Amino acid sequence: MKKTLSRLYGILCLTVSFLICSCGQSGAKDKDFSELTTPGSQEEAYEYHTFFLPAKDGPIQPYVGDTMPYYEDGVYYIYYLKEGGDSYNHSIYLATTKDFVSYAEQDEAVIEASDAGQDNWIGTGSVVKAGGKYYFFYTGHADSADVEYKEKIMVAEGDDLTAFRKISGWEITPPDELGQKNDFRDPQAYYDPDTDTISLTITASKDNVARILKYTVSADLQETNYDGIIFTNTAGDFWNLECSDTFRIGDKWYLTYSAQDDTLWYASADEQFGPYSEAKRLEGKLFYAAKHVGDGENVYMAGWARRSESPASTRSVSAWAGNLVVQKIVQKENGDLVLAPADQVIQQFRGKRRLMVDSARASIEAESAYQYVDVCTCYERFLLKGNFTYSGDGSFGLCFDYNGEADKYKLISVRPDDNLIQLSFNAGSTPIAETQVCLEPGKEYSFAYVQEGSVGVFYIDDMAALTVRLYGVSGKPIKLFAENNSVTFSALEQYSD
Repeated sequence: MKKTLSRLYGILCLTVSFLICSCGQSGAKDKDFSELTTPGSQEEAYEYHTFFLPAKDGPIQPYVGDTMPYYEDGVYYIYYLKEGGDSYNHSIYLATTKDFVSYAEQDEAVIEASDAGQDNWIGTGSVVKAGGKYYFFYTGHADSADVEYKEKIMVAEGDDLTAFRKISGWEITPPDELGQKNDFRDPQAYYDPDTDTISLTITASKDNVARILKYTVSADLQETNYDGIIFTNTAGDFWNLECSDTFRIGDKWYLTYSAQDDTLWYASADEQFGPYSEAKRLEGKLFYAAKHVGDGENVYMAGWARRSESPASTRSVSAWAGNLVVQKIVQKENGDLVLAPADQVIQQFRGKRRLMVDSARASIEAESAYQYVDVCTCYERFLLKGNFTYSGDGSFGLCFDYNGEADKYKLISVRPDDNLIQLSFNAGSTPIAETQVCLEPGKEYSFAYVQEGSVGVFYIDDMAALTVRLYGVSGKPIKLFAENNSVTFSALEQYSD
């Protein structure tokens, strides 16, 4: 009943906030953002489908925290730590989907944090099926200062995938060799039918260096063995390698993790638990805590798009939790990984829009001053795609009008001089997030950009992906831009749903 009232409350607010008008070639109904001039009012008006948000709890908007995806019989079960609203201390909730375009939300918590005790806060975990039962391994985080172990691994069991019962007394504590009892979390579980055992990867640290550990648990949960450290961070000064995960594509195994306060990384190996190669970054800072989910045909990464505490901020995007984002994993010939949009996400955009450039083409010759060309309107939900070639070293890409002032433009920049795709605010002076890409002048590349509400993901096909957060840009022009470069954009197309 509470969620029903929440949805009615949201519908009432939207009805009061804006009018619906018909425009463009697609025949779609587009929100009129002319009266919604503040970033906050625009965010209130968005209806998220592809980039899922939980329903409002009265006037309060909860968010998706760390995801724990699972697949069975055509359904993707996206468990997540729910931030805010009716969630107590990051209790675990569930949303399901068959296509990553629309989601069904379960009202009640799957596993709820306790008023006191070891799992006073719930931390990330995972679901595994073994012996006809489902087990949900999760992190119990004690809020009390006088406990011996700040974090332990705990477990719940279920007869189906919608409800789990905590198993009292079952736990895994950090091994003595770690020399610390505070950071020990994020169990990812894998069942091996040949040995009837469950393998767990767990993130922790030893000697102030981030590690990933492995345990083996019997399927009846009666025996637990510590197998040691399987991965040691050497790529940077990271506190923890959060939400570690392993999966196989072809003959390669991959280990992924989100380095604390950094980005999504991956390493490869010939065996599931290593030894692993040196790690590489896979995405930018705004796509966090992603884990894989496979359906036997494709493998996806489900994570959350970071948000700002205030939509009006033009200095940072740093708040914990946000919208759910799912991206497809593509394995390149050399074994490297790259993210791409899920096919169903692209296929939902069927209505072609009218562009602001002739012949779906624009050439920009720019010296040190930025040059801009209006290309389309920033709708609530759309796909923009095309090709580009360039000949210089300067940046180019997409520019989003924030408040009509050029010094506040928000940019998605391709920066060949630095081998980056970068999100920046304030006309490029405030970098927000970036990911690596290595391009060549004179070569044609294709790109796709998907946006819903304030969340977007920019792709250079088979090369790189960057998740972005753009508040306050709806209803305004999107511009192509360049500086210190000669760039030709071609085959430009915009679609809405």
